[in-house]
Amino acid sequence: MTLFTLEAVDHVQLALPPGGEEAARAFYTGVLGMTEQPKPPVLAERGGCWFVEGSVELHLGVEPAFRPARKAHPGLRVVGLDALATRLAAAGAPVTRDDTVPGRRRFHTEDPFGNRLEFLEKDHPGHESLRTCGGR
Repeated sequence: MTLFTLEAVDHVQLALPPGGEEAARAFYTGVLGMTEQPKPPVLAERGGCWFVEGSVELHLGVEPAFRPARKAHPGLRVVGLDALATRLAAAGAPVTRDDTVPGRRRFHTEDPFGNRLEFLEKDHPGHESLRTCGGR
């Protein structure tokens, strides 16, 4: 018998290189439409930035020996997957489609630092396939 319950994911932490905060803001607020959330003062000294949209919270922390996450990634559910793919492609971000998971339409992209991000939407019968959407 367990004495605890995992309730939800509070946030996902991604790394960014030193000095990458402005590029992160441009991508996460400007392209993805998230809102920057002020970090607590004790953590703000470390650099990085936090972003939120609805129940999704992404923290980007400075990692001096930065290497992008190319395999590990957050999988973010969205409504309006095609519109997001088009927006990302227009911003110059790669859009790699992958329709291999039954019942879900999805694609992968990268943030400005090369961190992998997955966006997915439940497939609806009769909905145009993501394969016909713009983007790279």
